[in-house]
Amino acid sequence: MAHLAFPLLAALIGVALLFDWLNGLHDAANSIATIVSTRVLKPHYAVAWAAFFNFIAFLFFGTHVASTVGKGIVDAHVIDAGVIFGALMGAIMWNVTTWVLGIPSSSSHALVGGLIGAGTAKAGVSAVVWSGVIKTALAIVLSPTLGLLLALVLTLIVAWSSIRSTPLQVDRRFRKLQLVSASLYSLGHGGNDAQKTMGIIAVLLYSQGLLGGDFHIPLWVVLACQTAMGLGTLMGGWKIVHTMGSKITRLTPPQGFCAETGGAITLFLATLGGIPVSTTHTITGAIVGVGASRRLSAVRWNVASSIVVAWVVTIPAAAIVGALFYWLTLLF
Repeated sequence: MAHLAFPLLAALIGVALLFDWLNGLHDAANSIATIVSTRVLKPHYAVAWAAFFNFIAFLFFGTHVASTVGKGIVDAHVIDAGVIFGALMGAIMWNVTTWVLGIPSSSSHALVGGLIGAGTAKAGVSAVVWSGVIKTALAIVLSPTLGLLLALVLTLIVAWSSIRSTPLQVDRRFRKLQLVSASLYSLGHGGNDAQKTMGIIAVLLYSQGLLGGDFHIPLWVVLACQTAMGLGTLMGGWKIVHTMGSKITRLTPPQGFCAETGGAITLFLATLGGIPVSTTHTITGAIVGVGASRRLSAVRWNVASSIVVAWVVTIPAAAIVGALFYWLTLLF
């Protein structure tokens, strides 16, 4: 396999970190939409809060998700600089498009789609590691479903436990508790989402023979990705915050707490299991769950359905763009 000159290698790592920064920007809504919409924190304080917990996530989780993305979606021996470039550009183009339109799509699945498209463009479908792809595809359905069910159950528990409290007491209590739930969700977001870019950079280094033989995630890669994710979160993503925080359903502090806690539990389980799930899917399912706990009509199903359409389209759209960019590298 041809080795890249150092400037090209550094530039490609820079593109990967750009994707991670964009991921933080795009997915800031996942971490802060509920805490902003319930007015527990002002937007700029909320993004700083989320960015901090995004960054420190590497202290609490291993790198199982990074390993899945690095060698569990496309055969690591097939991946080279052209495949990495195609995968990243497929994900970046889709992220920018949905960000401009204010659609909460999945950065995670955009990257997976780009990787599948570029890998297939190089070596055909035999390059795809179907066990990893199937696990990721199942998570598309299971993560929002689990987030919805957990948030629904938590909402019922909170309602039952608060029956003897006045509305003002409940509001004050859950404004404080929502700081905790938002921290946990941001921790889960940083632990799962930043690891995808770690896997991409690590497999690039592996393809260049720079990991000393065995595939692993160097510490500097972990720190660089967590920093890029945190900086992106600091920039916010206000269109998507508006969609997630108010267009799907109106939230109160207790409901925000239930949505974030249900989403955080789902992300913790997925991250520990090495499954690259979508934080967007997860928190959307949780928000729908708390809305449906009041009544089904409390959920704006037309908004929720448009988000689902974006979920379905993300992987194939990013795969097509990823393949096109891989073929473009062959011209140079």
